[in-house]
Amino acid sequence: MGKANFTEDFKREAVVQITERGYPVAAVAARLGISKYSLYEWKKRYAKPASAHYDDQAAEVRRLKRELQRVTEERDIPKKSGRVLRQGCKVKYAFIAEHRSIFSIRAMCRCLSVQPSGFYAWLKDPLSRRAKEDRRQTELIRTAWRDSSKVYGYRKLHDDLMDMGENCCPNRVARLARLARLADIRAQIGYKRRPGACGGKSSLAVDNTLDRRFDVEAPDKAWVTDITYIRTHEGFAYLAVVLDLFSRRIVGWSMQARQTTNVALQALLAAVWRRKPKGRVLVHSDQGSQFTSMEWTSFLKHHDLEPSMSRRGNCHDNAVAESFFNLLKRERIRRKVYRTRDEARADVFDYIEMFYNPTRKHARNGMLSPAEFERQHKMQAEGV
Repeated sequence: MGKANFTEDFKREAVVQITERGYPVAAVAARLGISKYSLYEWKKRYAKPASAHYDDQAAEVRRLKRELQRVTEERDIPKKSGRVLRQGCKVKYAFIAEHRSIFSIRAMCRCLSVQPSGFYAWLKDPLSRRAKEDRRQTELIRTAWRDSSKVYGYRKLHDDLMDMGENCCPNRVARLARLARLADIRAQIGYKRRPGACGGKSSLAVDNTLDRRFDVEAPDKAWVTDITYIRTHEGFAYLAVVLDLFSRRIVGWSMQARQTTNVALQALLAAVWRRKPKGRVLVHSDQGSQFTSMEWTSFLKHHDLEPSMSRRGNCHDNAVAESFFNLLKRERIRRKVYRTRDEARADVFDYIEMFYNPTRKHARNGMLSPAEFERQHKMQAEGV
């Protein structure tokens, strides 16, 4: 009988009966019909050492731990990212950056359906080109808003940006200004009044020659004047202004402690002295006692000024002067507390002479200040 040849798989299975199932060598040799010597030789060749067996078990334990950790992360990540799953990539990247000390980055990317490479690229430069442009223009808006004494809304801020050479639309400026409200960028908005009657009796002495024709074709053709009060710790201060209807420029103003004819006359005298009108000028006012006095009438007559008066109790007939006082109080007076009348006078000077006349934009003037509007009109008239 020749020597039997056994396959490698047979030999390994024979060894397994000894090493893993615990059968004695003699019993296995007898059942398989081989010698114990051959079986010992196979055991030396194919049986794994105990250390290797333990290594396999340790490797399996490590694999199971990794799998358990992965499953646990995939279970816990959606709990914390419930509001992020439907958001864009940037929101998901921000969530990953915030929780990378808790979960692995790759596991979060897998659960949130984003690429790790995209997250690392965002981590180096989280702002897109549009976000960088938004940040830059927001700083320009903030600067323009501060230069306007913190009163401009988005329309005038848009015009400022256009003057700077920026290419943007009003809606974009409105969006950036709305986002920047965290920095307290907002327009100064006045108070709404209840609509009332618009009637009133006409003056017996002077006609309403202006008749709400507030748009004139040239400077020094029609002026409007009115008086308002400013509260201080010393008491009231009374401000009289004279406004040119052509450019809405304050051409004369006066401020005194009493509401007398003299405060109105000083404002009109300042207007005549500053403008030196060459023709007859229409001067419109309400029917206050200051504008119906003999001193006022005599002054108008001697300086070739034509009077005009609103109907009694009808502020709409002198709406331009009322509108200026509304701007003054909304943008400056109501934001300050004046200790003395001199302090109030200095602030009114700053508003009228340093801001309103030379720089404040007017929608009616095509977003030009009163002074710039008159300058351009003069250049056109001279053919420059």
